[in-house]
Amino acid sequence: MQFQAPESLSEQIAQFVGQRIISGQLAPGERIQELKVAGELDVSRGSVREALLILERRHLVEIFPRRGAVVSQLTPNLVNGLYDIYIELLCMLGRNLLERWSTADLAGLSKEISDLQIVLTSSQLKGRESWEKAIEAGFNIMRSAYRMVANPFLEETLENFKPAISRTYYVAMQAFDGELSETIRLFQRLAGASTRGDVAGLDQALREFGEHQRQQVLKVVLEKEHTA
Repeated sequence: MQFQAPESLSEQIAQFVGQRIISGQLAPGERIQELKVAGELDVSRGSVREALLILERRHLVEIFPRRGAVVSQLTPNLVNGLYDIYIELLCMLGRNLLERWSTADLAGLSKEISDLQIVLTSSQLKGRESWEKAIEAGFNIMRSAYRMVANPFLEETLENFKPAISRTYYVAMQAFDGELSETIRLFQRLAGASTRGDVAGLDQALREFGEHQRQQVLKVVLEKEHTA
């Protein structure tokens, strides 16, 4: 049995504010007013302050003396640093998965990936709802892989990347119509490689998708810098 403590109030506030940042409802450079958030959620300013410190560690806000917390800017250096590490960690997870488990053992994971493809291609999903489903689907697949690989350090590290990576996914999906299709194609390649036990194919699929995503986000970031 694995004990899981309930989320603290500050963590719940951090998730609420963080989702607004991730989805773009709070724009880069926008000031987050502690008093306003406290009033909206009916919590203390101290709890909001703790939540902002959590968001700072997740690279979603920056905290300045006398100015307070503002939504962090996406810069080329930040995007490149994020994807440099994230792609390698995903590939490590994929290699560990296929090297430790047989194709028969991976049948359940392959089916889960295929089922997610069906959900994402549903005509009922539109706009923001489809983006949210795609992002959560990717992390759900990762969590299934965690359980099989059983490396708590790799799991914790990848989970810590979720807020920052989710934010970049939203940026790409808002700017480019074909990003949901790219995600679905990735799932198809992952399912195929898992079924075949193809370590090299899985590694290539993850790297190509990660590099594609990086370049899409960089396009948006650089365009905003040029027009600022």
